[in-house]
Amino acid sequence: MRVAALIVALFAIIIGVVGIVAPDSLTMARQHLLDRPGVVLYVAGAIRVAMGLVLIVFAPRSRTPRILRVLGVIMALQGIVPQFIGIDRERMILDQEVMLGNAALRAGAVVALVSGCFIAFVVTPRRV
Repeated sequence: MRVAALIVALFAIIIGVVGIVAPDSLTMARQHLLDRPGVVLYVAGAIRVAMGLVLIVFAPRSRTPRILRVLGVIMALQGIVPQFIGIDRERMILDQEVMLGNAALRAGAVVALVSGCFIAFVVTPRRV
């Protein structure tokens, strides 16, 4: 399970680095997902829920179980909420984020990068 949690951390770190270096590429990827509202959106949501569940399940064995559990719940909600708010609302949120500019997109990427680094830290065993 530790390997799965580290994969979740690596994924968040990669998203953070890409978002800092080229925020437009992540925006285009999200737009691509929203242009195909069928199965692709459900698969992306299922992946986010699975990532959140990995963190929730591994949390008791981590250095900070409560914080990792909260991050897992947030990650799972990121996969569930879009299914309920609808594709039109998702497009509106994406348009608002784009209007805020690259600085706001990079700020979100920094949150992903810091979260990924934190997850990687708390799931690794302590050195004696």
